[in-house]
Amino acid sequence: MRDITFGQYYPKDSFVHRLDPRTKLIISIIYIVAIFLCKSYLAFLVCFLFLSTCILASQIPVFSILKTVKTVLFILIITVIINLFFYTDGKVLVSFWKIKITVDGAIFASFMAMRLIFLVVGTSLISLTTTPMNLTDGMESLMKPLKAIRFPVHDVAIIMSIALRFIPTLMEEINKIIMAQKARGASFDNGSLLKRAKALLPVLIPLFVSTFRIADELALALDARCYNATPNRTKMKQLHFKWQDLFAFLFTLAFLAVIILIKIGVVAW
Repeated sequence: MRDITFGQYYPKDSFVHRLDPRTKLIISIIYIVAIFLCKSYLAFLVCFLFLSTCILASQIPVFSILKTVKTVLFILIITVIINLFFYTDGKVLVSFWKIKITVDGAIFASFMAMRLIFLVVGTSLISLTTTPMNLTDGMESLMKPLKAIRFPVHDVAIIMSIALRFIPTLMEEINKIIMAQKARGASFDNGSLLKRAKALLPVLIPLFVSTFRIADELALALDARCYNATPNRTKMKQLHFKWQDLFAFLFTLAFLAVIILIKIGVVAW
């Protein structure tokens, strides 16, 4: 649980940290679109170089970012297995019983694995370099046009901010419950997969109770401070675009342009 970095903020005074949160959100959307446009190893190599540049510019230790991959390792393995054994087009590499492993299946499975890893690492970089409050302000600012159709922009932004803020809190709460259950003789590492799943029941029930308690305390705290989601709320820190934001945006557009050129075959390897 300590390896979960999503929702945690890593304080630094780097180029990426100083970017406007709206710029980071727009860049993340462009990055996700580019990831799904990747259909070749050359395109994924360009994505790797772009992501590596962003990580270096953020000054965050690579190990801290790669911890996020461990949280989706099970999903990653399942995704690779499904695509490897059930993608039957192309030349057959290995065949046994009714299962065939093909060249195209292996390539497609590797593409899916890289796509998932790049998505997880790239999106976690946003939370590591942006405080939940700045993320809230950025999302609210970008969703302002939706107010024309009476969409509760501020409410949605606050809900997302609270969700991000309490991910580390819930992880810490899970650790406390697991340590308390281990002190009472519970075992979570021994036995079959089914037994270990059943052993988590004494963790889930106290977790739900604790979650509702935290939510109730937060609601009371907001009410005691007379907080309400009125549309005319002012902000202590105003968001302003700077030259760094323009540079980062143009750099991301160039990255997207290269991916598109590779996809349509103008750039090949």
